[in-house]
This record gives sequence, structure tokens and C-alpha cells, in this order.
Amino acid sequence: MKSSKVINGAVLALFLVSCSNSEMKTETPESDSKVRIMTLDPGHFHAGLIHKSMYPVVDSTIYIFAPEGPELKDHLNRIASYNNREESPTAWNLEVYSGPDYLKKMISKKPGNVMMVAGKNDLKIDYILAAVENGIHVYADKPLVINPEGFQKLKKAFQIAAEKELLLYDIMTERFEITTLLQRELSMISDVFGELENGTPENPAITKESIHHFFKYVSGVPLIRPDWFFDVEKEGDGIVDVTTHLVDLIQWEAFPEVTLDTADVQMLSAKRWATKMTLEEFQKVTGKTAFPDFLQKAVKSNNLEVFSNGEMNYTLKGKHAKVSVIWNFQAPEGSADTHYSMMRGTKANLIIRQGKEENYRPALYVKLIGSDLATLEKAVKETLQANYPGIDLLKMPSGEYQVIVPDSYHNGHEAHFAQVTARFLEYYKSGKMPTWEVPNMITKYYTTILAREFALK
Repeated sequence: MKSSKVINGAVLALFLVSCSNSEMKTETPESDSKVRIMTLDPGHFHAGLIHKSMYPVVDSTIYIFAPEGPELKDHLNRIASYNNREESPTAWNLEVYSGPDYLKKMISKKPGNVMMVAGKNDLKIDYILAAVENGIHVYADKPLVINPEGFQKLKKAFQIAAEKELLLYDIMTERFEITTLLQRELSMISDVFGELENGTPENPAITKESIHHFFKYVSGVPLIRPDWFFDVEKEGDGIVDVTTHLVDLIQWEAFPEVTLDTADVQMLSAKRWATKMTLEEFQKVTGKTAFPDFLQKAVKSNNLEVFSNGEMNYTLKGKHAKVSVIWNFQAPEGSADTHYSMMRGTKANLIIRQGKEENYRPALYVKLIGSDLATLEKAVKETLQANYPGIDLLKMPSGEYQVIVPDSYHNGHEAHFAQVTARFLEYYKSGKMPTWEVPNMITKYYTTILAREFALK
């Protein structure tokens, strides 16, 4: 058991300076207006990405409670890299407690008012429950739950949070991707889009597909993933992990600011399948020399089978939707993670592609059906350009129109963490979230958990 103080991201202090447990600050400031973040068990790199920027209303001291080990070291190194970079360095001060009783210590000391958690998804809902039961706001990476038992706990956590007037919010970064924002805005202009089609299982009204990779670069350095990331009992099947973003976007775009209910969801079919990894690939992405004992159950013919891929077909308020997520080991040279989205309207289709032709950067296309170019141009000028100056149209050889987006709006996945954090801070300041957020989060996780149950049958 060890408690250590790390100033300005000086990671070495964690391992060289041992202090008494009392060194962790416990006093409560006279004013509670500042957000004071407590990071619990940071096992995923997203825990660090929210600190790539600083925020005026957030106290510069981060309180970190975690077990000792490489995941904590990686988290501290990431924050240190932000503090020490040449351009716009951050100035985070770290108060670190490391020991097996990290959760108990966070609850007893409670030096902050917001718990940030990103890591082991099987434990996450228990962390969340402990936080709200003890009067702590929660800002959590997705997914909040990965199985039916967790979903029941989540509903309880939301109930407690409401009773105690606490925020419980998951980090939906994809709402801030510029092409998704523009797709949503155009879908709300009936003269251009018409109404969302009902669709069919074979030709859904709305489709969201994404391809990801286990090995990638984050903040310019190779991403080392913990070995448990490849255990679906801890990380969750792919059908309940990244799909959280896709299901969220379907709800957010197809029914903007509409309060949804689990009764609005009808699951039609779902499936899952494995990505196979060789030991050499596993070593490259984890740094481990062998498959650990807890993963042996998933080793077949000397390959690790990770059920990271999934697909679901369902209806939401009668609108057919399809969600698909695929994980490969590494992207081919020159390519990257990709996203595809289609919204089919009675007057136009709105399509996001992120393939080779787009240089693997998402691009939005409009295919006119019952609308005309003059109407689309008017919408771009009067609505899109008003909110996003510089937006324009380009006719493609296919007959579609690409919505041209200035480079400044393509700020990338990592920058979205600052944007969604700023939104959470707005909610914190006002003391409430939009009325539809919580019921829609419950509906979202109901959908992913139901899809998992269908896929396991």
C-alpha cells in the first residue's frame, strides 16, 4: 500500500517517493464551484485524454486512486506528456494514492466532487454505484455496463443520482464529429431531407458501421493495451462496447431531443464473431510475452479469439436501424479507423464515408431524391453556414453532393474529449442535464445488452 504525491506529472515520484496516507488532501474548499476531479482506476487511455486540455472551472489538481501497476504508470506518463509538451502545455498537479483499497480510500477521503472512470468495464458499474451512493458526480467512459446484471445496477444508480441531484454522464465523443453534426442538422431540415424512412431489415432507415484496430497510435505514440482488454468478460463483447457510440448516434440523430423508452426498442437479430490474434500480435499490442492464464479459455489453435465484432438489427419507434462494429488487428499502411453512416429520408439520403477516397477522413454526402439543388443550397447557406462558416457544396461525378468542410472543423477523435468534457461542465454548472439524456442513456444500454443476449442465443 502506498500513497504518493506527483507534481506536474513527474511520474518518477510515484515510484521513488513514498508518503503517508494522510498526505492526500481531504479538506473541502469553502466554495464548491470548482470541479475537482477524482480519477479512479484509470485502465483505459481515455482517462488521460480528458486532461489533454485544461478548463477554467476545473481545479488544476487531479486526485488519482488506483492499484499499483503499469496502467497507472501509463496514465501518469500520458498526463506528464501533456504537461511537458512544447505547444500549449497543461499544468496539472497530481495527488496519487496507489494501493489495493483504492476505491475505499477515494470514498473515505473524497477530496473531489466528480469521479472520472475509464477502464475495466466489468467493475465500472460498481465504481459508479459507490460514487453516487456517497454523493459524488460521475463522468464515465463508455460502456457503463456490459451485461444484464450491470444494467440493473445502472438503473439503480440513475435512481440514486436523481434522488441526490447528482450527474451521471457517459462520454459520447462521437456527437462532436463535424460530419455527424452536419448530418444531424440536415436531417432536421424537412425541405431537404423530408422524413426518415421506416426502412426494412434489408434496407434500414439508419445505418451506423465502424471499423477499429487493436494496434494504433495515440498522441503520437504506439498504444499499449492492458491484457485484460482482450477478455470480453472484463472489456465486454464488441456488441456492447463501441456499439454504445453507434446506438447513441442513432437515437440522437433519428429522434433529436426526444425522450425515449425501452419499450421503443424491438430487437430483430444480432450476432457476434471473433478476431483472431497471434501471440506475436498480442506481444506487440500488450508488451506481454505470453497469453495470461485468464485468457487461455479464448486460445484456440495457438490464436487468441476475441469476440470484438458484432452486428444488431432493430427498430426504434418503428424505424429500422442497423449497427455494426468490426475490430481488426492493425490498419493497412496509410489507412485508419473508419466510420460509415446512412440516413435515408423521403427527399434525400445523407451518407458519411471515411474510406480511401476520403483519405480516411469522414466526409458527408447528400443524394437528392425528392428535393432539388436550390433547396439544398438554401439550407447550406441559411443554416449550416450560419452555424459553421465556410461550409460549402461540391457536386461529385456520382451525382451526389459532398458537403465541403474546412480543415479547422476536422479536429479529430482526441480533441472531442475536450468538447464533451466542456458539455459535461455546462451541465455541472447548471445542475441538470436535458430531460431526455437519462432516459435515453437507459434506452441505449438496454439496446446493447439486449443485442448481446440475442447474439449469445
